[in-house]
Amino acid sequence: MVRIGRMASPAASPEFRLSRRDLMAALGAAALCPAWPATVSAQGRTAVALQARIDRIALRPDGPDTPVWSLGSGDLRFRRGEVLDVTFGNELPVAAALDCRGLDGNPAAEPLASRAPLVAGAKDTFQLPLRHAGTFLCEPLLGDGGTAPARPRPLIVTGNSPVAVDRDEVLLIEEWRLRPDGTAIPPGNDPKESTPFHTINGKTSFDVSAPANARLRLRFINGSQRSVLAVKLENLDVRVMAIDGQPAEPFPARNGALVLAPGSRTDVFVDAAGPAGTSFPILLHDGKQARPVGKLIVSNEPPIRPAPFPPAPPLPGNDMPAQLDLRSAARFELPLGTPTEWFRPADFKPSAAPAFQAKAGRPVVLTLTNRGAIASVFHLHGHHFRLLDRLDDGWKPFWLDTLAVEPDQTQRIAFLAEYPGRYLIEQVAADWAAPRLVRWYSVQ
Repeated sequence: MVRIGRMASPAASPEFRLSRRDLMAALGAAALCPAWPATVSAQGRTAVALQARIDRIALRPDGPDTPVWSLGSGDLRFRRGEVLDVTFGNELPVAAALDCRGLDGNPAAEPLASRAPLVAGAKDTFQLPLRHAGTFLCEPLLGDGGTAPARPRPLIVTGNSPVAVDRDEVLLIEEWRLRPDGTAIPPGNDPKESTPFHTINGKTSFDVSAPANARLRLRFINGSQRSVLAVKLENLDVRVMAIDGQPAEPFPARNGALVLAPGSRTDVFVDAAGPAGTSFPILLHDGKQARPVGKLIVSNEPPIRPAPFPPAPPLPGNDMPAQLDLRSAARFELPLGTPTEWFRPADFKPSAAPAFQAKAGRPVVLTLTNRGAIASVFHLHGHHFRLLDRLDDGWKPFWLDTLAVEPDQTQRIAFLAEYPGRYLIEQVAADWAAPRLVRWYSVQ
């Protein structure tokens, strides 16, 4: 097994030069005094009501609020081991299903494959066991015929062991295509005559302030449904701790840059190093240009400790498989970049033939070949996977649930078919007007 290769990243300069190809290449390669009190394993039941509804957000300081569709505001926070009794209601004018991205092994809650989309005014109830700690994402799963973009909502599941950080902050990056009248074009539609821009936590500029030597856990989420994005924290030591909700073998982000596929999440630790008033810009690159979207500021409060913490140990594990026996794996090929045998969510039927079927307890290797003209983003429901090395003799030391594959490229991924049931797989081209496409697979 080999260690992670260095991520191709921009030079350490405010210009943050990066091409779309650089973004894709980077993505493919890619316990001291605890601030949080220790907790015991939570096995309780928690009632959660989520409503897909019409909402508004202030995106233009000199204009009216922009209509959006959402699941409400704020982070959803629970503890590992809890079971959520979810009531999902649809107040939108189109059918919708609830998709909780990155939560493994919940076939009864799987959208489309197990739970049909709700018509306007309908409600659904189901259980959602939280098997793993990490950073996840809930969103309404819709067709491409909506009149407004749908906002995702972060879902944070904390572990049962303490983690030595002073702040735990979610940074949800969202991408918008605004018309001159201030309305937003939803993904899956032609973005002509619109202006692209981004927000963090709903703001065009988002600042994080902390005392000197404080350690922050920043949970970066790419809430864009189409674009691969790069985030850079200027002049900071950025240590990657988790990817797509699963702990990783910690490694430094080269030049402080992170590359995120649509819907993917990366947790990092950074220390607020320097005298009061020191400012570290947060830059965002979409493959065309970089722009400042916020900053980390060392506050005027007294230093929280005499010196920064030493490098952090790995996060507590989620009991993921220690090994994958690739020699005994079931192998399947899955072409991307073509709509053949793939369905738009509104056209999906559970009676369609599965993309593949696997036996429970057996490793699975998927060969993903992008036959399209632009990059395609692949997302696996129900299980996390390893990205295999080119020679199929090892894997990168992190788990993923989302992967971008460049045109005419082949990537191989592997996972243990651990949870019986029916699960979705998704692909979408990295283009605003591209349709979201789905299929399903089964573990028996």
